[in-house]
Amino acid sequence: MFDFVRKHTKVMMFLMFLLIIPAFVLVGVDGFRRINAAGDVVAKVGSHSIVQGDWDAAHKNEVDRMRQQMPNLDAKMLDSAPARYNTLERLVRERVLAEAVQDAHLTTSDNRLARELQQDPTIASLRKPDGSLDVERYRQFAASQGVSPEGLEARVRNALSVRQVESGLQATAFSPKSVADVALNAFFEKREVQLTRFSPSDYASKVNPTDADIDAFYQANAGLFQAPESADVEYLVLDLESVKKSITLNEQDLKAYYEQNATRLSGKEERRASHILINAPKTASEAERKKARERADAILAEVRKAPDSFADSARKNSQDPGSAPNGGDLDFFGRGAMVKPFEEAAFALKKGEISAVVESDFGFHIIKVTDIKAPKQRSFEELRASIEADLKTQQAQRKFAEVAETFTNGVYEQSDALKPIAERLKLDLKTASHLQRTPNPSIKGVVANPKFLAAIFSADSVEKKRNTEALELGANQLVAGRITQYTPARTLALSEVKANVRERLIASRSTEMARTEGAAQLAAWKAAAPAKLAESAVVSRGPGQSKSIQGSLQNAILRADPTSLPAWIGVDLAEQGYAVVRINKVLPRDAAEAATAAQEQQQLAQWVASAETQAYYNTLKDRFKVQMKVQRPSKDAAPATE
Repeated sequence: MFDFVRKHTKVMMFLMFLLIIPAFVLVGVDGFRRINAAGDVVAKVGSHSIVQGDWDAAHKNEVDRMRQQMPNLDAKMLDSAPARYNTLERLVRERVLAEAVQDAHLTTSDNRLARELQQDPTIASLRKPDGSLDVERYRQFAASQGVSPEGLEARVRNALSVRQVESGLQATAFSPKSVADVALNAFFEKREVQLTRFSPSDYASKVNPTDADIDAFYQANAGLFQAPESADVEYLVLDLESVKKSITLNEQDLKAYYEQNATRLSGKEERRASHILINAPKTASEAERKKARERADAILAEVRKAPDSFADSARKNSQDPGSAPNGGDLDFFGRGAMVKPFEEAAFALKKGEISAVVESDFGFHIIKVTDIKAPKQRSFEELRASIEADLKTQQAQRKFAEVAETFTNGVYEQSDALKPIAERLKLDLKTASHLQRTPNPSIKGVVANPKFLAAIFSADSVEKKRNTEALELGANQLVAGRITQYTPARTLALSEVKANVRERLIASRSTEMARTEGAAQLAAWKAAAPAKLAESAVVSRGPGQSKSIQGSLQNAILRADPTSLPAWIGVDLAEQGYAVVRINKVLPRDAAEAATAAQEQQQLAQWVASAETQAYYNTLKDRFKVQMKVQRPSKDAAPATE
């Protein structure tokens, strides 16, 4: 067969050409990409599919963004199934709005794009002192977003086009005062009530379960008395610190680094300067700035003729209220403490020299350097520890990618043990006992990470005791683990949990007794009101509401029909028992101050806008035939396995 291929190469190439080219014509390059797309389809918007790979990548970006903004945020919240589903819904929303943009032929002009970019504070910070854009820094900013400058502008243009889809609704939504008053008065309405509670604790002493009762309750509710599965594990952590341990530095490298960086490592130079400021903010007119510049030039000429008069001139002429009384003295400062033009001028002067007029966003400065504090150069021995730390960190960062590849391959290739790769890379093989899928709050670190626990308790890891894959749990941090001892979930024996079973049975029966007694009293009091009830209380959603009447009880009272008063209602409070409420009268809300009323009306208008926008989005979802292929998880769903 292979001889035939070698002897008839041209024939085979021709056949391949005939087979492959028609496939590209029929399917297209995008078709081949879709065939190899990462994972199953998780949602569809019209003919566009969102696949598992899109979802995973978007959620990773969202997690990275959240961790940068809030480093102390609980990782469980980010990796939970509801959080992942929220990311999917955001992807679907973005696609629906993009389809709406195309459907409505919405565009963003170059002028509108330019205005948006000019108003962006981040981009505004990239301008030079003369107001022009620093093109190189702009390129760097775009690169930090993972795009070219053109890609960044396309992204902003697309965002502006998408914004048009909903802005019409948001901008025109309003709530007239008459409508707002009706809604807000109803929402903050007060009701005078008399409340009688039937608490399970009042009935607990009347419940005396027998052993047979306890056994029957245990058999009927075995799921309540489970010992969760647990595992003893061993694991490896590869991070910069572990890589540093494998790095050995020679004396020559240390001394070479010292010679190149001695000045920097010894400390930063500081300067003491005085200045005379003539105010001329960037918002001032051209005529005002010209006049300020002429005054600064005149003062400069005077102090250069008599340098010793600089402090007196600052007291007399400087418009900086903080330094003028001190003769313009700004004390010592290092690089980065002053605006760039001021800093560059101050660090270019020698001691005692006076600068030319320096222009900044604040106005025009005349600067005199009065002292220079140059750091004393420290010896090699003094800096040795910091040099070793710097060099090891640098080398570890360069070496990490190489070691990470070895680590990843090692835990996969020899999947039944971690010790070989630990010995090869000189890593500490760590252990942990009695881990559970949901970590104990007292457990910290890697073994409490939901991603690590999901991998440890995966079917492959539990059944075959194989290593997990190398998991990336943070920047420059890879982890792999394996189960050494697994204990499946089991129902605890009655002898182990009898006291708990008895306690639960008493709670269950006393709650049922409270509910039964409450319902009976409600029926009796509806027929003939009792001579005496508890003192009346006022219930509302406004400030000053009693803390004892909250949640489902408060909602039930405020939702009850008040057309026929007094009205009786019964409220099942679940484990807290039962409540019988008599609603005596409806009271108007307290009059709000003008400022509060205006704020409430504005808030209601925002609610209206939000509701209308959501309703319009739901209409768009129907129009573009949105299909969610993944079921919405419950709020208490466990972290998703990746």
